[in-house]
Amino acid sequence: MKKSSWVVSARCWACVLVLGLGLVAETAGAQFRGVRFEITQVGDTTFRFPRGRAGWVKPGVTGIAVDPRRRDALVAQFEVVRIDSGLVTALVTGQTTRVATEHVVVISEPAKPWYKSLTFWGGTVFGIVIGALLAGS
Repeated sequence: MKKSSWVVSARCWACVLVLGLGLVAETAGAQFRGVRFEITQVGDTTFRFPRGRAGWVKPGVTGIAVDPRRRDALVAQFEVVRIDSGLVTALVTGQTTRVATEHVVVISEPAKPWYKSLTFWGGTVFGIVIGALLAGS
């Protein structure tokens, strides 16, 4: 093996190692994708908030209500039960204090499917390039 082809091969394997380490890394806590919604109506055991453009909010989704004035102190846990013309109705399943319109809803946005991930397609392209480089040397 020539020295120049050995260098190319070593670089390719180093790139594969770095990419592999990046793929097995866990999601950091700071990457939590909590989306906030404003509470507009409060009932006895339910409350309502506008869904906006968050089409992923559907019946069965759970979340929490927090008090932004008290550093996001937990107010209640809930489950989405109905969506009518853009307004989400949520049922309180547990609470520390009574829910009010001053509180905010926080729901974790679901992860994208693997085939819509930039990591998947980047790895695919990277693997093709590395395969072509190794096959050509």
